[in-house]
Amino acid sequence: MVAEGLAPRNYPLFSAWDYVVFAIMLCISAGIGIFYAFKGGGQKSTKEFLLAGRSMSITPVAMSLLASFMSAITVLGTPSEVYTYGTMFWMFWITYMIMVMVSAHFYLPVFFDLGVTSAYEYLERRFSPGIRRLGSFTFICQMVMYMGIVLYAPSLALQAVTGLNVWVAVISLGVVCTFYTTIGGMKAVMWTDTFQVCVMLAGFLAVIIQGSINEGGFAEIWRIAERGERVEFFNFDPDPRVRHSTWSVLIGGLFTWVAIFGVNQSQVQRYLSVEKKSRAQIALYLNGFGLVVIVTLASMCGLVMYARYYDCDPITAGFIQTSDQMMPFTVMETLSYLPGIPGLFVSSVFAGALSTMSSGLNSLSAVTLEDFVKPYKKNLTEAQYTIITKVLVAIYGGLMVLMAWVSSYLGSVLQAALSIFGMIGGPLLGLFTLGMFFPWANTIGAYAGMLVGFVMTFWVGIGAQVWKPIVPRPPVSIAGCERLNETLANATTSAVSMATELFRSTTQAVSDVPERPPLAELYNISYLYYSLIAVLSVLIVGLIVSFITGAQDPAELDPRLISPFFDIVCCCCPGSCLRKLHCGVRHDEQDLWDKRDQEKAAEAEHDDKERLELAEQQNGGIENGDMKLHNEVKVSYSVKVNDDDALTVL
Repeated sequence: MVAEGLAPRNYPLFSAWDYVVFAIMLCISAGIGIFYAFKGGGQKSTKEFLLAGRSMSITPVAMSLLASFMSAITVLGTPSEVYTYGTMFWMFWITYMIMVMVSAHFYLPVFFDLGVTSAYEYLERRFSPGIRRLGSFTFICQMVMYMGIVLYAPSLALQAVTGLNVWVAVISLGVVCTFYTTIGGMKAVMWTDTFQVCVMLAGFLAVIIQGSINEGGFAEIWRIAERGERVEFFNFDPDPRVRHSTWSVLIGGLFTWVAIFGVNQSQVQRYLSVEKKSRAQIALYLNGFGLVVIVTLASMCGLVMYARYYDCDPITAGFIQTSDQMMPFTVMETLSYLPGIPGLFVSSVFAGALSTMSSGLNSLSAVTLEDFVKPYKKNLTEAQYTIITKVLVAIYGGLMVLMAWVSSYLGSVLQAALSIFGMIGGPLLGLFTLGMFFPWANTIGAYAGMLVGFVMTFWVGIGAQVWKPIVPRPPVSIAGCERLNETLANATTSAVSMATELFRSTTQAVSDVPERPPLAELYNISYLYYSLIAVLSVLIVGLIVSFITGAQDPAELDPRLISPFFDIVCCCCPGSCLRKLHCGVRHDEQDLWDKRDQEKAAEAEHDDKERLELAEQQNGGIENGDMKLHNEVKVSYSVKVNDDDALTVL
């Protein structure tokens, strides 16, 4: 509802050309899936469907890594974050580069050398099958919930300002995404991600270029932002309650993003889709550069929006209801005179949603197959496993749409659900870190650490939803809004009253805030520290419990399960010094463990052949192809050949 005394803003809704551009984006995404469904005979094995046959080049892998968690929430949320709070969020570009180095050299090598399809297979090898299933189940819950919100939230935001029906958007995107992911597998997901990243970048550039033209150049936009207290890059306040400070962005943000790019199944699957470890690391570095570009363009869009509305805040004025609608509102006001451009922006929003959802569907099917189907159905053929994988993608696609429908009834819980997604990633990162960096940790310590990690983050996170953190905001104004015929004094008084009501709970006006218990100060801690709290809780409790119950003997561990931290950080140290830093882990025996895997693979292949011969004899000699496997059962073990190459023994 528009504030009393202010004239409503009239702007056109979606045109026919906008729908055409939007439809073309969906058709291209579906077409890529159809192409890879039939190219080379289709997706006949789980290795092809889930890992793209380990034959992907660096560029699509890097773009897919970039697109997986640069969702529609990023396209809508980052510009509105900069508009509302300023440019501290832009500082994440430094965090991204540090995160890339940590993930590429400390976490990626472990998964790559083991050759796992499910990241949680590591947890079984390091701890126990129970820990593996717990991690997998946690991942499945968080991804189904997150994908539903990624699908619904942007649809709701865009409906208010474009007139695009929310359920038309939800159903069309859900069906298209499930379709191309089901038939095209990982190759289709990666190449559609590449296309969708390009669409996202085009949407950002359209807003920045047109906004700069309208406001007299980006230099003028920067001056307006400085006057409005929106330019801030270094805030060294050590108080953990500061929402975005240099410390929370660099330290807290590092743990938040390593939880995504270091150990998340969606990303690990992409690392393993290339042939060499060095190529996976290059792809991750290129992804880091892409992250910097996206956060820069999104932040510039936020400054463009502020320069346009610095004296007529649309939320205070009542033109829109939430900050998520700021970006589409700006597009419809500034670009609607250009046929198809609003459609391009909407396509960029939903391209972000599609990339996240397709990555999630593929990773969910991989985890479910490897961690819950194969352990109980060991005698199926490779063709049967592939069919099961495709069915799982379709099932999870239906759950994603259902979760979007559930989200429509959650109201303000949407923001809480997004916070919970971040809270779940922290304990999982802590669990992987405990296993990879501390060879003394045992299974009981892992269970105890993960439990405490979840309790700590959920306690703080849910508490922050009950007692909302007090977050100061830079000033907003409606002095420049177009007014009706009422007197200026009345209009101003009404608008100021409304602004006070809107921002009452998020300013430092303590007199307007209900009395808070002393414990509520704990819930004021920045959300960026949630992952750090979880990781520290898992590590401290996990190690204490491990030593109390009998620590793991490092000499008995497979050295491939331990991160090569000291080999990288202390690479110039003499061998005798490195052996002490290995804390008893026998890294020099890695070739021996590789040989054991080769022997296991050979034994498994021999057993499979005997089983097939026995089945043929029992059925009286079957015709070629009736009982014969679509492809011989292949048990893959990744064997390290040198620092960069991996040989798969079939």
